[in-house]
Amino acid sequence: MEDNNQQNNEYTAKNITVLKGLQACRMRPSMYIGDTGVRGLHHLVNEVVDNSIDEALTGNCTFISVKINRDNSITVEDDGRGIPVDIHPEEGKSALELVMTILHAGGKFDKKTYKVSGGLHGVGVSCVNALSTWLEVLVKREGKVYFQRYEKGIPVTEVKIVGTYEGKTGTTTSFLPDSTIFTETIYQFEILESRLRELAFLNKGIKIILQDERDGKKEEFQYNGGIKEFVQYLNKAKTPLHQEIVYFSKEHDRIAIEIAMQYNDSYNENVHSFVNNINTVEGGTHYSGFATALTRAVNDYIKKNRLTDTKLAGEDVREGLTAIISIKIPEPQFEGQTKTKLGNSEVKGLVDSIVYDQLTHFYEENPQTAKTIIGKIIMAAKAREAARKARELTRRKSALDSGSLPGKLADCQTRNAEDAELFIVEGDSAAGTAISARDRLFQAILPLKGKILNVEKARLDKMFANNEITTLIQAIGTGIGEEFDIAKARYHKIILLTDADSDGNHISCLLLTFFYRHLRPLIEAGYIYIAQPPLFKIIKRKAYYYARDENSLKEKLGTIGSDVIVQRFKGLGEMDASELNETVMDPEKRVLKKVAIEDAALADEIFTILMGDQVEPRKEFIIKHANRVKNLDI
Repeated sequence: MEDNNQQNNEYTAKNITVLKGLQACRMRPSMYIGDTGVRGLHHLVNEVVDNSIDEALTGNCTFISVKINRDNSITVEDDGRGIPVDIHPEEGKSALELVMTILHAGGKFDKKTYKVSGGLHGVGVSCVNALSTWLEVLVKREGKVYFQRYEKGIPVTEVKIVGTYEGKTGTTTSFLPDSTIFTETIYQFEILESRLRELAFLNKGIKIILQDERDGKKEEFQYNGGIKEFVQYLNKAKTPLHQEIVYFSKEHDRIAIEIAMQYNDSYNENVHSFVNNINTVEGGTHYSGFATALTRAVNDYIKKNRLTDTKLAGEDVREGLTAIISIKIPEPQFEGQTKTKLGNSEVKGLVDSIVYDQLTHFYEENPQTAKTIIGKIIMAAKAREAARKARELTRRKSALDSGSLPGKLADCQTRNAEDAELFIVEGDSAAGTAISARDRLFQAILPLKGKILNVEKARLDKMFANNEITTLIQAIGTGIGEEFDIAKARYHKIILLTDADSDGNHISCLLLTFFYRHLRPLIEAGYIYIAQPPLFKIIKRKAYYYARDENSLKEKLGTIGSDVIVQRFKGLGEMDASELNETVMDPEKRVLKKVAIEDAALADEIFTILMGDQVEPRKEFIIKHANRVKNLDI
């Protein structure tokens, strides 16, 4: 007791640590950018680009260039007004240095400078500076070019004039992410491409150029049609039910609302909402207002024209709908730190009123299009009712079994979902090996027979008639559709284990399509993984090695040398229990890939292309990405 009191007495002012300047960013980077992996790395670019976009929202920027340099540094250039460089009256330093080195310093807090903006917290570019080995900024203002360099957030030069210019003002920012902070420092063109394309859609007319100095790749984005073109882009691999895109744009009390929508023949909702260019993936009051008005307008039209007595739900009305909801608001209130859900209560009623009036008007003026859309919605409602009956039948069948779990599930002993793993295995033979290889304390095995139903082409009623799908749903435990509850997940690691060949990849794709379309919160929670079984085993004397694919085999042979025996596994069934255990099942040795959704719009597009009905988009996708596949002669 005496020792404890002594320890407590030692807690004095000297134990209080004060983080000055940008030290907090460097000490706790994930608090500011999410993580220090791939997502956080690319988020640095987004923070700098968002400043340029905010200039575009004021009408002062028409061009943004993003360049990946050979050393993996980034250069972002715009033709905005240029960051102010004059001396701040209170701080006694150049405004440029303040913006770059002080958290919560910037023009976003001055409502006269930026009526709306994405980076509301004022930590963006200063945080990028803090997390970079070096950062250099050039500002063109009032005929002069100003320059300053920083290293790990600290100025190493004064703000100085380095030249003059003719033409437009602007800011150019170059930075190299700090490799002592980031676990990944190689920029991926595709991730930046996706976000920049999205920004170009959301900001009509702005030109954004992405260049990669490492391989010469270049993309240019400019969409004078704005979010109408965004909807066309999202629907390009689908068959629209009507050619005209429903579009309206209204402004009320400084809140600008812009919506574009079009129905297609798919069975999935594809609605994306944005606030000040921020993708609100969790929706919020703007999405709620849209969804409520949509259902009300359809129900009123059906009632007025006496089209059906079938009771419609919101999910019926949104089946096959692709829509973009984009609002610009001076003071958005986001729920949580991630800015993924809008909380402004006044927005819901405003969006509801505008969408209802516009859709009612559209249906009245376009009766044939309205009839086509309503016909699809009624079919969706009937299919939902059929799915409900099929689900009840499935429940009754399972109640007759020993417990509610599928009979072919080899369950684990633990009932702690956080520790439990479910391996979804292709075929009974491989499942038998997996059962022998597993640790039955926490690893469960569920065999699937052949290729499951392609849910991209099927409604819920068809799914519940498929034994493999219902077996999956029962084993996972969350339910599906309106009954889904992630808290009921029986496993927090669901691992897809298929052969390391084209058939196995196809089965994985079918399973991922099912999870993405119907159990997406499991992906968002980080519960879905893909196992990486080897295709080859290399034996040299008494030593042996594994290779996932032909590229890996070639690399390993180059290291190991000659005089080896290379064994190719035709499938998981050819591996014995010890081989499967040490390559796939042993947590200490295996490699798993976690499935994540960085961009929902891009994910939707890829699933539609790969698993949908249209052949031409799939052919174009394969041709575009064919250069990534190397034919190796081993």
